[in-house]
Amino acid sequence: MKLLILLNIVISITQFSSTDSSILRSFLQYHNRINMASEGSIKRKWFPLESNPELLNKYISKLGFDTSLYRFTDVFSTEAWALSMIPPGTAAIVFLYPLTKVQEDFRSKEKEQLEKLDVDDAVWHIKQRIGNACGTIGILHALANIPEPLKVAAIPADSWLGKFYESCPSQLSSVAKAEILEEDEEIENKHDAATSDEQNQTNRGALDQQLITHFVAIVNVNGKMYELDGRKVKPVNHGDTTQESFLADSARVVQKFMDRDPEEMRFTILALAPSLSDN
Repeated sequence: MKLLILLNIVISITQFSSTDSSILRSFLQYHNRINMASEGSIKRKWFPLESNPELLNKYISKLGFDTSLYRFTDVFSTEAWALSMIPPGTAAIVFLYPLTKVQEDFRSKEKEQLEKLDVDDAVWHIKQRIGNACGTIGILHALANIPEPLKVAAIPADSWLGKFYESCPSQLSSVAKAEILEEDEEIENKHDAATSDEQNQTNRGALDQQLITHFVAIVNVNGKMYELDGRKVKPVNHGDTTQESFLADSARVVQKFMDRDPEEMRFTILALAPSLSDN
């Protein structure tokens, strides 16, 4: 660290030739990239996605997902009356929660336990190393872990999603998947277009604006319910589930987040559920 500070000072106050200065700057940039990669730090930022089913359905459609089969829909509560409004057969949940001190303290305590646990290799998980990308990360987690017959039917092999998942099988490490995502300009452009789409109900704000909410996915893989968060080292196993009980089981997981912050209202829940016919 001291060496980096000294080199920055030298560059700023000393009249090197342009070549010498360029060499020093290249060294600093290389050193910073190595440090960031080794620490799993955020390398850059995107504009944040809105928790808005119309927007996300348009976004995943552009990524290649067939929303005539399944689409995101609002879940207005974790209570039974709200769950009964969702068409049977929910394939995944994406929910948004506030990054309060209570939630962050819990995540810190949970980290040590997660590192000791084994996870089914069939669970697809990716690390988030791009700031404000949690919306896209949540979507990727949700769609990657849907039942295989739905995945085959809804995600064409030649679509962006199809090609990305082909290059990132579940057995690939979470960090290796993140590295592939970070080099993909197409997804960066599609994400950016979604954040400025007319479907947004709010302004996307400033790029350096600190986010106070975070997207997480919940999926059913081989009869186990997993919470998938790109900031966590591993998926979180929340126990047994079935296709029939998955929505209600997921609601109980979301309710745990709510119970930790009983005064908070900044929660949203989206279910990836069968699309209703317009007829």
